[in-house]
Amino acid sequence: MQAETVLNGDVLVILRHPPHGSSWLREGLDAALVAAAFGQTVSLLFQGDGVLGLLQGQGPGPLGQKGSSATLDMLAMYDIESLFLDARSLARLGLSTESLQLPASPLEPPSIAELIAGHRLVLTF
Repeated sequence: MQAETVLNGDVLVILRHPPHGSSWLREGLDAALVAAAFGQTVSLLFQGDGVLGLLQGQGPGPLGQKGSSATLDMLAMYDIESLFLDARSLARLGLSTESLQLPASPLEPPSIAELIAGHRLVLTF
């Protein structure tokens, strides 16, 4: 999927933090679900350590923090199907798209800029 397919969307949520150590990723996913529940078209972009939130088999963190897998499973119920990730972050972390829980389209920086510019509202977590 190319960035052009979601241009002029309502809300883009950028997730830049790992699933454990803070609540940023969970709060970003929650914001996406709330926006979708109110009829907004929502896209997600996983950047930096946020890509780790897409890994299969997410369990609780060391302090009992919830993993992201249960929330990721709910995205389809809220019609959040436009998932993107920063291809450079994926490579930097030594991951492949096969290790992810959900399919997400890898984007290079120029396409990421187009994706961001094509949304009315951008939320960064």
